[in-house]
Amino acid sequence: MPADRGESTSQLSNRTSPSSLLRLLATVLVGVGACHAERASAQEFALFGGALTGAGSHTYSWAFDYQEGLGQYAALGIAWLNEGHLPNHHRDGQSIQLWGRLPLENRRFVLSAGVGPYRYSDTVPNGPNGFMNNHGWGALMSVRAAYYTSNRWIMQLQLNRVQLNGGPNTTGILFGVGYQLDAPDEPGPRARPVRRGDRVTSNEFTVLAGETIKNSLNSESGFSTSVEYRRGLFRYLDWTATYMHENVPAAVRRNGLATQLWLTRAFFNEHLTLAAGEGAYYAIDVFNAPGSAGIKGTISGLVSLSASYRFSKRWLARVTWNRVVTRNSLDADMIQAGIGYRF
Repeated sequence: MPADRGESTSQLSNRTSPSSLLRLLATVLVGVGACHAERASAQEFALFGGALTGAGSHTYSWAFDYQEGLGQYAALGIAWLNEGHLPNHHRDGQSIQLWGRLPLENRRFVLSAGVGPYRYSDTVPNGPNGFMNNHGWGALMSVRAAYYTSNRWIMQLQLNRVQLNGGPNTTGILFGVGYQLDAPDEPGPRARPVRRGDRVTSNEFTVLAGETIKNSLNSESGFSTSVEYRRGLFRYLDWTATYMHENVPAAVRRNGLATQLWLTRAFFNEHLTLAAGEGAYYAIDVFNAPGSAGIKGTISGLVSLSASYRFSKRWLARVTWNRVVTRNSLDADMIQAGIGYRF
């Protein structure tokens, strides 16, 4: 949730720096789908973009959404919604939504509605440093019209309503393009995913590097690295232990250990994995100003999305987006890519 560096270029940089990860994910999905179109594993992944209104102003919005069927008329979705730049609010967040859906026209045209809790992060101009990272809960309500093509692509139009106790409330209309990661047995959405008998992940060791973007009004950025050990606990559940280092000059320098649990799925003959994780980040030391003594032993939340491509039996490439959620307005986005070894 980085913010302004001026009204033009950095108004997009606050929340569009992470969009480079979305473009990379979209490229991976398209490329891997083309290579493995003969088989996949009733999951759908979609990217959205459009316009949003709230607080008497207009701005942009983008989102991505992952859905699994719970039957012919229901689905469960995980969404990350970016609400653009409203006056004094640069907000985004995550939601788990329960969807009801109605297939029409030989199941190619589907109407659906979803609702769920919305956990948001909001950068506002306040506090001793000139800004604050506020966090809270609201509700995300959505309605969608989708057309399923014959080659697994999905064209979608969606209306979102974000309702918060403290406001501002927003309404957005977005156009989306999705892809059915599981090949359906008939036209339209697949009723349920294919069940697997073994774990998605065995053991993995991965080294990653990339950029850290501080969630401030200046969007300071710097270099970050991490070393991750990942182990599959159950079919769709992974655990990770990670060492992280962030260095944003004159803004924040942080070193620490993180542990997370991940919901993980594999597609395209086990080549592609998608995962969403949540856990804790124990910062051994935090420096938020040049020459400062630092803050020892802080614990923050860590919300992450990750995708990997297994290009051999032992080796993989991974890209991860971490959101560090703090209590002292040192939130940051860590966008990293790296190489891993499977064993």
